[in-house]
Amino acid sequence: MSLGFVAALAAAAVFGAAAVLQATAVRRQPVVGFQPGTLVRLLRQPLFVLAIGLNLVGFALHFVSLRMIPLYLSQAAISASLAFTAVLATWLLWERLSALDWAAVAAVTVGLAVLAGASGDIGTDDPPPGFVGWLYACIVVVAALGLLAARSHSSLASTVLGFLAGLGFAGSGVAARILPGYTPAALWDAPAAYALPISGGLAFVLYSLALQRGSVTVATAPVVVMQTLAPAVVGIVVLDDAVRGGWAVAAVGALFVTALGAITLARFERGPGADDATAAPES
Repeated sequence: MSLGFVAALAAAAVFGAAAVLQATAVRRQPVVGFQPGTLVRLLRQPLFVLAIGLNLVGFALHFVSLRMIPLYLSQAAISASLAFTAVLATWLLWERLSALDWAAVAAVTVGLAVLAGASGDIGTDDPPPGFVGWLYACIVVVAALGLLAARSHSSLASTVLGFLAGLGFAGSGVAARILPGYTPAALWDAPAAYALPISGGLAFVLYSLALQRGSVTVATAPVVVMQTLAPAVVGIVVLDDAVRGGWAVAAVGALFVTALGAITLARFERGPGADDATAAPES
């Protein structure tokens, strides 16, 4: 279990750095609904390509942890990426966090750390019949809601897109957990193997759109919460991941503190200035 936990923490550091690079790249694009041309322009930016590479490295580390420790422990461990993101954003993107913002970051981090401490033994990798079909249905719903949110100019658009991105990342994590094997033949015949890149790719796009519309911390907070809590429920209810005896109350309290911290960040962060949000793409 210790190796899996270390892998998850390493993934958190990589994801945190990738988030800042990704934010720097997407904020050089005008704020519009998702268009194919937007992605093409982003792929011309070295920082965005580097962010993709770091996310792939992070996911490889995350994948190792997903196969060795319970879903909610793996997801909770990588939630430390929020702290990495916030600190790097203050240094590299000149985002200013108030004392309340820092308290909210601490609340999210501590709450998820307690949740990690409540973990027990890993459950089964064999989901019930029809589960993968429901997983694909959820991906379709997230994609549809993401298209609607991307068209919105509401101040809450970044938070909504962040929550949806978090669900997408949660879907890829669940898909990785239930893979039947790693050989090409096993992956070819496993429906979950295709859900993993589809859900992860969708989440990456939604997260990029969220970063265009709000600060790194505001966009990342709901991502971290949803990609932690959603797999936790799936792992416990569907895959029989265990909670440590006597930790049920602490786990519930940790969920409340985590949600409160994320809501506080979404409410009080003001997001990037107009120059960040509307700058023309580089030639």
